[in-house]
Amino acid sequence: MADSTKTRIYEILESDNPNDKTAEAVNIFMLALVVLNVAAVVLETVESIYAAHRELFHLFSDISVVIFSIEYILRLWSCDVDPKYSRPLMGRVRFALTPLSLIDLMVILPVYATLVFPTDHILLRSLRVLWTVRLLKLSRYSKSLQTIMDVVSAQQRELFMSFSAIGFFLVLSSTLIYFLEHDAQPQHFPNIPATMWWAVLTMTTVGDNFYPETPVGKVVGALIIILGVATFALPTSILTSGFVEELEKRREEDKEVAAGREETEDGP
Repeated sequence: MADSTKTRIYEILESDNPNDKTAEAVNIFMLALVVLNVAAVVLETVESIYAAHRELFHLFSDISVVIFSIEYILRLWSCDVDPKYSRPLMGRVRFALTPLSLIDLMVILPVYATLVFPTDHILLRSLRVLWTVRLLKLSRYSKSLQTIMDVVSAQQRELFMSFSAIGFFLVLSSTLIYFLEHDAQPQHFPNIPATMWWAVLTMTTVGDNFYPETPVGKVVGALIIILGVATFALPTSILTSGFVEELEKRREEDKEVAAGREETEDGP
């Protein structure tokens, strides 16, 4: 009986079976709860709204944390149904260290930390940043966000190479501009790290309110703009191609599943 209950809980929380109405209802409820929590975090920064509804915000936060805590415990308890986490202790440790489980933990961690350290105001202010992690929790319930995460995971090697190229070009361009413009504009290009910020703004075509003044500096600055646009476009093109491939892959999987169902229905 216990094993069947654990299996059913795991199916509800982790399964993506579209025919499971209970799992779909739980998924929609949790998705709505996460969206409302993100909205609450945003509205709390509006002083007039927060001051007028302070108790309501706190009550909603407490209820949400209780629900998220129960969800986290149930996921951790039922995860050994999956063969990947079948070992009672180490299997749960592996499950707890997965990215989605860490996000779940970071969502509820700030509240329990404030209960342990109620007077540590510096800790409280720093932990409030973790409330934004609730937005990442959407990826667990949204297939679209899961697709994006799968694309990033599949293209991680190519993305690493492109960001390495961006970093190399950023350091190179910052160093060149610093040596060319430091004497002419020491207040704007005081050192290479400060020049890196100018290079980032220039490479992304955002720009700043000061520019190279020396002739060679202007030529190099123009090249930085042209090459910077092409360099920063690399991750975008990689993600776009990966996203198209992932969509095609999922369409093929859906077709195979649909064909399998038709064969089952037409069978003896």
